[in-house]
Amino acid sequence: MDLTLILSFLGFAVLLTLMPGPDILFVIAQSLSQNKKAGIATAFGLCSGLIVHITAATLGVSALIYQSALAFAVVKYAGAAYLLYLAWQAWREKQEGFHLDNQQSLEYKALYKKGILMNLLNPKVSLFFLALLPQFVNKSIGHAALQMFILGLIFLIQALVIFVAVSVGAEKLRHVLLAHSSIAKRINRVKAVLLGAIGIQIAFSKHN
Repeated sequence: MDLTLILSFLGFAVLLTLMPGPDILFVIAQSLSQNKKAGIATAFGLCSGLIVHITAATLGVSALIYQSALAFAVVKYAGAAYLLYLAWQAWREKQEGFHLDNQQSLEYKALYKKGILMNLLNPKVSLFFLALLPQFVNKSIGHAALQMFILGLIFLIQALVIFVAVSVGAEKLRHVLLAHSSIAKRINRVKAVLLGAIGIQIAFSKHN
């Protein structure tokens, strides 16, 4: 593959990843409400889900889902409902759980699974790859599906790096918030609002 084309794709991918969207907001929510390890565990889950979307886009499966309004709606609303459920859980969580010395009890494995599920229940991700990847395929060298898959993996790797960096930054902000008791008591509420916003964003996304 052409290096210039790859670098062009990488730059575009970084910009897209940094834009406020469900995945990065989900990572921020977990890092703020718990710690960077929670955000990183979530990030690994989200990126594991990306493998499925990349494969689906490469094989054309996402195109079939997109052509079926019913299938698209089912996946979309299931994802929105799941996120709204997580928001409701966060809203009900007790505030005394926010102590930095109790973080070892966190269920990182559960957060990893949540990341996978959240990503898989967002049909827009597969459609995004289906629309984006072919634009950077070099038709002259053939093997379009393989090129799309490689580009998808490049996207996944840069997304993971950015999500990890965001997790570290969000944890630093968390420490600042915890220093102010009035704000610290409302961290779960912040997490709930973020998750709710993501769920609503997915629910009202259009089937273009």
